Amino acid sequence: MFEKLQADHARFQEIDRALLDPEITRDPVKVAALSRERGTLAKIAIPYGRYLEIGRLVREAEALEAAETDYEMRSYATAELQELKARQSQEQSNLLELLYDRHAEADHAALIMEIRAGAGGDEAALFARDLYEVYRRFAERMGWKFELMDLEATELGGFREVSFSVAGNGAYRNLQFESGGHRVQRVPTTEAQGRIHTSAATVAVLPEPEEVDIVIRTEDLLIDVMRAGGPGGQHQNKTESGVRITHLPTGVVVNCRDERSQHKNKAKAMRILRSRIFEQAREAARGERDQTRREMIGSGDRSQRIRTYNFPQNRLTDHRIGLSLYNLDQVMQGDLLPLTKALIDHDRTQLLGDVAKIGSGVATE
Repeated sequence: MFEKLQADHARFQEIDRALLDPEITRDPVKVAALSRERGTLAKIAIPYGRYLEIGRLVREAEALEAAETDYEMRSYATAELQELKARQSQEQSNLLELLYDRHAEADHAALIMEIRAGAGGDEAALFARDLYEVYRRFAERMGWKFELMDLEATELGGFREVSFSVAGNGAYRNLQFESGGHRVQRVPTTEAQGRIHTSAATVAVLPEPEEVDIVIRTEDLLIDVMRAGGPGGQHQNKTESGVRITHLPTGVVVNCRDERSQHKNKAKAMRILRSRIFEQAREAARGERDQTRREMIGSGDRSQRIRTYNFPQNRLTDHRIGLSLYNLDQVMQGDLLPLTKALIDHDRTQLLGDVAKIGSGVATE
């Protein structure tokens, strides 16, 4: 991350020099483009420049203190050095926060979530529906746009699988750590003996890229139409409105049956396909350091159990950070913010700790 920071700072200085070049200032289009780029880089390049300058002053003060033989002058140099080091520490903290914010802002504003029933039969499907409702209510509380993409329901009203999109300021930041296995412990409505059952569902969080981020060639797609099926009504059963898209190079397959219109189903399926391919590419590109940093938060692997919902004790436990909340009833009504904030804070601590270690010997060069 500091390598990118240094490159951005160098580019910022290069643009400043270019904007003083008479050849460039005569071209309004170039000036406008460079000014826009400078404005974007300035948010972090200027604080980084301050940090570098204070680092230079610290080194000079250290040299002066070491060379000074007069007691009073040495005391003055020591006091000045302490003040500079305090400023340096504060500037480093500010810079790390800016780096985290830029890292978070790089995340996509929109995402697609997929929930699938796991072990537990009908009760797992009912739990998958409950999770869907939790995220829908959370999105409503946060003022985000929520859109159902695809749904396969069961006879008892549960969901075998469901896909939906969430878009809005902070949506991805708050929901990015929901990927993984979710386990529920409760007495199912179908249980006559009152025994507690354990069931599971899996959640996948897929950042939704812009179309320019992922280029999908038409010749790489195999598109099949089918009857939508399921309990969606007679119209779905009688018309071939369902769409299955297979991306041949990656083998990713997407089904979409929720809409009556084949055209709308195809459009939604393409959005899901683009997100899955994007996430696949992102996973492949993640470096070893990023994987290590996220091992407490989780890799996003849907087989990993991340959370337990214990209804008899009204307790939710996130196993990755050892957090237990005794307000499960509120969580199920969409009050997820205390949980997502704890996960974000943990991620921030991990990232900034790693960045500080990496940057300690680099940023002051």
